[in-house]
Formats: sequence, structure tokens, C-alpha cells
Amino acid sequence: MSAQPSTNPTRTPDSATRPAGPTTMPTDRTAASATFLTSLENRRVPRLGGFSATLLRLELLRKLRNRRTMIFTMIMPAVFYLIFGLTNKGEMLGSTDAALYISVSLATYGAMIATTTGGAQVAIERALGWSRQLALTPLHPAAYILIKVIVSMALGAVSVIVVFVLAAVTGVHAPLGTLIASGLLVVLTSGVFAAFGVMLGYLLPAENAIQVASMVLGILSLIGGLFVPLEIWPDTLQTIARFTPAYGVGEIARAPLGGGYDHWAIVSVIAWLGIFVAGSAWALRRDTKRV
Repeated sequence: MSAQPSTNPTRTPDSATRPAGPTTMPTDRTAASATFLTSLENRRVPRLGGFSATLLRLELLRKLRNRRTMIFTMIMPAVFYLIFGLTNKGEMLGSTDAALYISVSLATYGAMIATTTGGAQVAIERALGWSRQLALTPLHPAAYILIKVIVSMALGAVSVIVVFVLAAVTGVHAPLGTLIASGLLVVLTSGVFAAFGVMLGYLLPAENAIQVASMVLGILSLIGGLFVPLEIWPDTLQTIARFTPAYGVGEIARAPLGGGYDHWAIVSVIAWLGIFVAGSAWALRRDTKRV
């Protein structure tokens, strides 16, 4: 006879132990997520908001490896000087050598291009998702913007050196102290346009940010007296020009050449710097608030 399978009347079928309805998510995963979010909220804010020499150095090296940035920084200002500066060599603008006046103005324009395009490259970082990654770190938006501004100003210094060396090679001379003072003023005031570039980088898509920035800079430089002396414009346009950031930067940069300068330029530069920094911080927070 074949053996009959033994049955246990106390055994419950597997199907009876399964809960009816959809399976619920394990609570341990939810608890882990809550713990992680709590740790993010309670994390210690780093000193100076995350600003550090290491981060500054890495950002600078990254910019120097960008060929397009170096072309804008070194070649464009030099070409503009050869076109506009040498053609006025030997002429005078008041008591100032016209070629020297134009060389300082074009060094200012070169620094503006370098700082603005350097700052506007955050649009590319946004497209790659880098700004979202930064939002997960304790890095403060103000520290991030400050790093961008300092690195862009360093690129602007390269542009100033290129133009001044080219001017000296082509026979446009000035006292060394005058050139150093003008160069330092150009670099310091170019921080206005570094903040402007960062703001555009967070407001515009990657494919448009640098193009729009270049177009706006060209218009501001023309109206602000960097390409041609402001005196050739009608009185109404001269009044409008005094309220543009390019006017203030150019006036301050040319102050060491003699002949005085408009003290309103200092107010203009400080005001525009505050506007662009505040706009950059607001745009950065708006871009990362969904993280």
C-alpha cells in the first residue's frame, strides 16, 4: 500500500498569512529617509559659508583650462587695441595721450568680457546639474558667488596685462606707477561684471547666456565711453551713460591718467555691484529651491 501524506490540522496555508490588499512599504526605509533629511538640517555650517582657498584654486584651474575663455580673455582685447588704439597713436585727448587713454579703456573692456563670460558659465553648470549638487552641500550661495567673482576678476587681470604689454611694445608708454594703479582699478571694478555674469548665468539657458552677455557688454561699452570718448554723444545720451555700469568702471580706471574723473562713478559702481550680487543670490536660490 502506498503511504498517505500526513496532514496537520493546525497548519495554516501560506495564502492565509498574506495580507489582503496592496503590500505596504517597509517603515524602516521611511525612517532612514527621515533620518537623512534631519541630518541635512542639523549639519554644521562650515566656516565662511564654505569659502576656502582650495575651492578657489580648483575653480581657477578649471577656468584656465577652458580654451574659449582664454581666447576671449587674451585675443579679443588685443585685437581691439590694434584696431582702435594704434590708429590714434600720437594724438591727444585733452592732456592725455589718446592711445594710452584707449589702451586703458580697452583693457577695461577686456576685463569686462573676461569677468562676465567667466561668471555666465554657471549656465553650463546648471545644464549639467552641478548647481543642484551644490545645493546638497553646506556651501552658502554668497560664498559660491564670491568664488566666481574672484576667479573672474583674476581672468580680467590677465586681459589687462595683455593689453598693457601690447601697448608698451607698440610704443605707447606711461609711468609704471600709473599703469599699475590703472590696472588694479580695472581689476577691482570688474567685479561688478563678474556678478553680472553670474546673474545672467542663472537667469538664462546655457545656449544663450554668453551670447546675450556679449551683446549687452558691447552696447554698454559703446554708450559708456569705452570705445569712443563720451563727449561725442548728444547731451541726453551722455546723461543716460552716467547711469550705466560701464561708465563708472571706465571713469575710475582712467583716473590715474590725470585730468580728474566724475565722482559719481564711485556711487555707480557700488550701486551696480550691490544690485548684481543681490540678483545673483536671488537667482541661485530660485534655481536650487526645488532640490
